[in-house]
Amino acid sequence: MVIPIDPRLNTYFNEYAVIDLGSNTFHLLVAREVNHSLQVIYELKKSVRLADGLSAENRLSEQSITRALACLTLFSERIKQLPKKNVRIVATHALRIAQNSDHFLQAASEILPYPIEIISGQEEARLIYLGVAAHSLLKKETKLVIDIGGGSTEMAVGVGLNVLLVDSQPMGCVSYTEQFFSSLEINQTNFKNAKHTAIQRLEKISPHIKSLSFHYTIGTSSTIKAFHNLLIEMGITDGIITYKRLELLYHYFLSCKTVSKIKSKAISDSRKSVIFGGLAILMALFETLEIPHLHYCPHALRNGVLYEMIKQLSMDDIRQHTALTLSTQYHIDRIHAQRVMDMSKHFYQQWQRQAKTKFNHSLESLLYWAALLHEIGLNINHASIHKHSAYILRNSNLPGFNQEQQQLLVTLVRNHRKSLKPENIPNFTLFDHQHVMILIKILRLAILINKQRQQDLPPNAFQISFSKHDPQRVELAIDADVAQKNQLILLDLRQEQLYWQQYQNGQLNLKIATDMLAINK
Repeated sequence: MVIPIDPRLNTYFNEYAVIDLGSNTFHLLVAREVNHSLQVIYELKKSVRLADGLSAENRLSEQSITRALACLTLFSERIKQLPKKNVRIVATHALRIAQNSDHFLQAASEILPYPIEIISGQEEARLIYLGVAAHSLLKKETKLVIDIGGGSTEMAVGVGLNVLLVDSQPMGCVSYTEQFFSSLEINQTNFKNAKHTAIQRLEKISPHIKSLSFHYTIGTSSTIKAFHNLLIEMGITDGIITYKRLELLYHYFLSCKTVSKIKSKAISDSRKSVIFGGLAILMALFETLEIPHLHYCPHALRNGVLYEMIKQLSMDDIRQHTALTLSTQYHIDRIHAQRVMDMSKHFYQQWQRQAKTKFNHSLESLLYWAALLHEIGLNINHASIHKHSAYILRNSNLPGFNQEQQQLLVTLVRNHRKSLKPENIPNFTLFDHQHVMILIKILRLAILINKQRQQDLPPNAFQISFSKHDPQRVELAIDADVAQKNQLILLDLRQEQLYWQQYQNGQLNLKIATDMLAINK
């Protein structure tokens, strides 16, 4: 008997995939939603050792890029049928610091038709914590979560799903093994140097972490899993990692002297080759943070990303909370910011109607948050507010924002006034350059029009239109009555015309309209 299948039922829409491009290992996780819960149906990981291919100038070697692309080709076989909204790809430390990451991202885009997000260390720590906390039975207890990756170590403290502190340090099992154990040999001197270097890195953050009085410590990902498995192989089966037990591993490695003499079936050969660096970092963490014991958890970054994709707590909700928190912290004039946001929305919607094309869904939200936060640097100095605001946003931990989203937010705020300079507009992989330039111009106009902080300026008194042949050529129509009553706006707009002309022959045309109703049609 053959059961007929309705062709309208596409199971792919119920599947979600996350790819974690780690510095040492790439992970693919596929799950499906069943009765409002997640059911993992496929997992695959491959040792790529991307961080191993970083030069002294932080450039990825062609060999490491080739290994990474081969892995993505393999992953693509499983997920290439999934719609874009069901896939999220995040990249961590190695691609964060790689000077030629754009070369890799361009090649990867030809294999996978999905955007790759490079996330900050703090955002990585937050998502790792969420992946652990979402599957933990310790709901009300304060937890410290640790993840030692290939190029960085992430730490987060929280209660339930609420994160209290996140931190990322540029020390990982691959980078530390290369720095201190390049010959894959271990002795007391090189191990002591590695551990003390890690302790020095942790000295600044450790008082803040300890002040939160965490009750439990949870370790995740492959490095800590390796120590967990080694201890089980040695007969310690309760799953608890302590400092004394790590010392047992240290003395065992010391007796082996080299990686080639480690006789263990509990960990792979690729993991053995970076184990010394990982152990030095973990022992430094135990000493500095005064950790009594640690439990291993199999859930990690990819689980946090997946959880956030499915649950009602959307990325926009998290970013909105981040933006509002910053606006409160820096005493932003919310009434003025709302007027700028309303004008930005008015112009954005006009652009959207005229362009008749698909936009990156993050563009609109990032424009509004830039409008909300453009005065965040006002307390420092008004004269260079665009620079001070950009500096604060560039150096702040922004939960929910990936690296390029944060960079675009910084770019919009940095260029909201004064001269437009090419060197201030970075290259993006997730966002179209032309779209970025239009957002900058929309924000500049919205801020300039509301510069006098008038309370009676109706957005409908301003109409923006873009040339079909060159969207960077903009016409701004202004209601004649409004223009007559606001000569300062006209004066500022004429200066704005000069700024636009200085940037790649940009053009802003002004039109005083006696019949705005006809224009709005």
